[in-house]
Amino acid sequence: MSQLQAVEAMSEDEARAELARLADLLAKANAAYHAEDAPVMSDADFDALKRRNAAIEVRFPELKRADSPTEQVGAAPSEGFGKITHAVRMMSLANAFDDDDLREFDASVRKYLGLSEEIAYTAEPKIDGLSLSIRYEGGLLVHAATRGDGEVGENVTANALTIDDIPARLEDAPEVIEVRGEVYMSHADFEALNARQAGQGGKTFANPRNAAAGSLRQLDPEITRARPLKFFAYAWGELSAPLGATQMEAIARLAAFGFPTNPLTERFTGLSRLIAHYHDIEARRATLGYDIDGVVYKVDDLALQRRLGFRSTTPRWAIAHKFPAELAWTRLEAIDIQVGRTGALSPVARLAPVTVGGVVVSNATLHNEDYIAGRDSRGEEIRGGKDIRVGDWVQVYRAGDVIPKVADVDLARRTSDAVPYAFPTTCPECGSAAIREEGDAVRRCTGGLICPAQAVEKLKHFVSRAAFDIEGLGAKQVEQFYRDGWIREPADIFELREKFGPGNLSQLKNREGWGEKSAQNLFAAIDTRREIPLARLIFALGIRHVGETSAHLLATHYGTWTEFEAAMRDAEVGDGQLWSDLLSIDGVGEVMATSLVTAFHQEAERASIDRLVRHLTVLEAERPKSDSPVSGKTVVFTGTLEKMTRSEAKARAEALGAKVAGSVSAKTDIVVAGPGAGSKEKKARDLGLEILDEDGWLALIGDA
Repeated sequence: MSQLQAVEAMSEDEARAELARLADLLAKANAAYHAEDAPVMSDADFDALKRRNAAIEVRFPELKRADSPTEQVGAAPSEGFGKITHAVRMMSLANAFDDDDLREFDASVRKYLGLSEEIAYTAEPKIDGLSLSIRYEGGLLVHAATRGDGEVGENVTANALTIDDIPARLEDAPEVIEVRGEVYMSHADFEALNARQAGQGGKTFANPRNAAAGSLRQLDPEITRARPLKFFAYAWGELSAPLGATQMEAIARLAAFGFPTNPLTERFTGLSRLIAHYHDIEARRATLGYDIDGVVYKVDDLALQRRLGFRSTTPRWAIAHKFPAELAWTRLEAIDIQVGRTGALSPVARLAPVTVGGVVVSNATLHNEDYIAGRDSRGEEIRGGKDIRVGDWVQVYRAGDVIPKVADVDLARRTSDAVPYAFPTTCPECGSAAIREEGDAVRRCTGGLICPAQAVEKLKHFVSRAAFDIEGLGAKQVEQFYRDGWIREPADIFELREKFGPGNLSQLKNREGWGEKSAQNLFAAIDTRREIPLARLIFALGIRHVGETSAHLLATHYGTWTEFEAAMRDAEVGDGQLWSDLLSIDGVGEVMATSLVTAFHQEAERASIDRLVRHLTVLEAERPKSDSPVSGKTVVFTGTLEKMTRSEAKARAEALGAKVAGSVSAKTDIVVAGPGAGSKEKKARDLGLEILDEDGWLALIGDA
């Protein structure tokens, strides 16, 4: 990401705009990769963008968004399968991209634990497949689930039972054990599968990871049985009894149960030996017979793992050391502009197909007009100032899956008739002016509801899995219904039954792909969504900067649609108690708050929301379930904590059902003030709030 503006050179406004851009890009990439098995971004691009997001949050912690990519794991499970809630959440891993990142990880582990001596780690190849959790009770396999969003996965039990590497029964195992690992496909089996598929006129796969994911996620287990899937076990979830005292002992126990474990897993003390093992595996990568994209290091001592615990989405005791990206050169044949639901004009490179790391790619992201012009948002040069033109030979890179990024241009191969690309200043969909606001990295259409692209994308978002998720009403149907004038805004969806009543049903059932039964099924599916959880409704509204995670935060904070709607309606940007209360939600910054309040103050958008809600029963948000003395309370930590780090304190409070806020307000319940507490403690005293020192806090939660 060196060609983008340096984080240390960003102003606060530039940081806000960049965090918004990154949140949008990474959310779409997450859903495409985990839920749809159709990635839109390479692993290297995803990792680099996520790393850039984290760097900006470190420099501007007050700007961290509630839908921050650093708080997300995977994507919502598909509705094609039943759902299983994981007894222990399936986490993702933090990433290291070079040796210095690994040294920083080791230093942070030892600092957290207060240790000066070297720590033993295990090192294992990072398999590029699909994560799976398999639960056994009394030695019998009771269910298997994909990662999903980390909390809820897809029930693929019948499919998992067809994989030879997964035993249906365990001997001498704990009463309850969840075995976790990776489903993958070998290179030889992948090539044979594609050959069979092509011979039968069926779908071929881009790479082994997509083939494995698509095979495991078949609704017909017999299709999965016919696919050559394999499994490596490397972790566990819920256990009724420990597997050992160390990671290596536990892995050996999994092998004793009959699970394949990776033979390249080894234990080392000392960073130099870890790094040497990484480079050894990297050198052997092409000969392994299956895809890997890095090496995973884990603290070997399980007691130390328990002390280190977890961040919101990743364990503190493990990290993935990723391999570098793969590169190729190809010709840029065209630049297309796509218009998103927020009006953003996004340039997409159409490439002469090129094979990169064994996968044919033909599209790439070009980010925005500045990136095409060879400059960053401050007007400073990137790529040495080289712009990107149609007809250029461009360097693209990817690291495992999918659509690459245009990284460089070969000026020596540029033709004399190549002209600089003129980024449109009007929307290609509706002709409205496309403007770029100060501090925004992208140009946006001003057409709003009159722009068909924005309207369609908003409707697609409204019916997406994490929003209303209406069975039978997907992207294709939304486009058709919009084109035919049947739906223009979300409220219209809930009036379709009336529109196509008994006398008018022929308008729908006679269309291609529709019959009377499918039409009635659609109406029934719509009716089931007339009752909707508050968080889903907030997310479905498609308000800029409000993602799925932030929608849950808002729902938990306000509880009911009535409270939420009244607060947004009556709040004033930058002023008043309602504004302060909104900003007190940990993870809600001024950018998101402004977007929320502005949306509810815009007459047309507000009227559209009101028309929608008249069709709905909005369910009250679930409150944290815990019998702890701080469950449901809002806690603020300030000053220096001496018996635990701030991170440990926050994690512990949230585990007990508390809400941790970044600022003190009248709705704060407890302020934990250590030495050096300043304005927050003073404000708490002025408001007459409960103030505890660290010992008092530990006594309250039973950790004294």
